[in-house]
Amino acid sequence: MKVIAVNKSASFEYFIEEKYEAGIVLEGNEIKSLRDGAVNMNDSFCFVRGNTVSVKNMHIALYDKSDAFSTKDTRRDRKLLLHKSEIAKIAGKINRQGYTLVPLKIYLKDALVKMEIALCKGKHTFDKKQSIADRDRKRDTDREIKQAGF
Repeated sequence: MKVIAVNKSASFEYFIEEKYEAGIVLEGNEIKSLRDGAVNMNDSFCFVRGNTVSVKNMHIALYDKSDAFSTKDTRRDRKLLLHKSEIAKIAGKINRQGYTLVPLKIYLKDALVKMEIALCKGKHTFDKKQSIADRDRKRDTDREIKQAGF
């Protein structure tokens, strides 16, 4: 499994509850661009409409060696492939319990491009400050352990 891109802000902005693995419907030049790592997941999010789940606002750069006629919108909505039962479960939690569906990372699994999405709840500002303090505390203890020679 080769990780292509990670949404680093997702773990800072949200409490991650459940993770799902989904396939993505892409075109040929988008696959080649993804393999080069030309993807940006900042500000991207997922939504459920009917019986489909899509990712919105994910930027995949145009492949430089593709022909001029395949110039598509780089931030178009891309359909995610999930089982019907998973879509129904996700839709129920989003509508009733106030969850958000957020993309976490894109990776290659064998020859397929997969996306890890998660049901998340938003953090408040005091939760964000607490996670920054925890991260600083962990970094300091790791530094002290390293200096002590363990």
